[in-house]
Amino acid sequence: MNRSSRTVAAAALTAAGILAGAWLPAAADDRVLWAEVTIPPGRDGVVEAAGFTGPALGKGSTLTLTAPAAARVTGVPLGTPGYRGAVVADGRGAVYTAVSAEHPWRTGGFPFVLAVPADAVPGTRLSGCALRLADADGVTRAAGGCQVTVGLGEPVLTRPESGVPLDARPSAAGTAHPGARVTVSDKDGHEVCAGTAGSDGHWTCTPGAALPDGPNRLQATAALNGVSASSEQIQITVGEAAPAR
Repeated sequence: MNRSSRTVAAAALTAAGILAGAWLPAAADDRVLWAEVTIPPGRDGVVEAAGFTGPALGKGSTLTLTAPAAARVTGVPLGTPGYRGAVVADGRGAVYTAVSAEHPWRTGGFPFVLAVPADAVPGTRLSGCALRLADADGVTRAAGGCQVTVGLGEPVLTRPESGVPLDARPSAAGTAHPGARVTVSDKDGHEVCAGTAGSDGHWTCTPGAALPDGPNRLQATAALNGVSASSEQIQITVGEAAPAR
């Protein structure tokens, strides 16, 4: 799998904070570990390495992840028998050890849970994440890195109210990461209005054009520093029965 293919595979999982990495052939006698994940501030995400195809490694071989700057490893939730997982006391890393697996590292994935601090800046990349696979003698058989990008938490759309008739230009409001540009779209993906979240995270906007009568859906999408996230959709009804303002 080339780098372009990895990027395409990443797109489907980064929103959930999960991406499977892989051992990728770099040269005839060299192997590279690579994984990437996007995690919003104050959240956990999973970096999962999988797909080893190099020379067979025996019992006592290890897979180690070193956490990137500011992040911490909080778990090694592998449920597959034959391996033992442990997190370093300060959370700066974690290791899986093959204790009884018949063919270590060749099947399944090996997840590491990373926690990103709440004050991390969306759109930045945390440096220093490293992966290393070693045999029982401690000799490195594969090594590489993991790209950890700070994502954006989902905005919340608190207004207009769902389930009540609305006038044609209902004000929208909610919360998002401070400084994020928030765009509200209708069921057809057309922009309804847009605003910027203040330092307290609150934002508001009002449609410039009237919405059509009848049922509709609204969704807020926040964007900041090249990353974005969307709220849940809310159902609304616009019609003459809406109360006067």
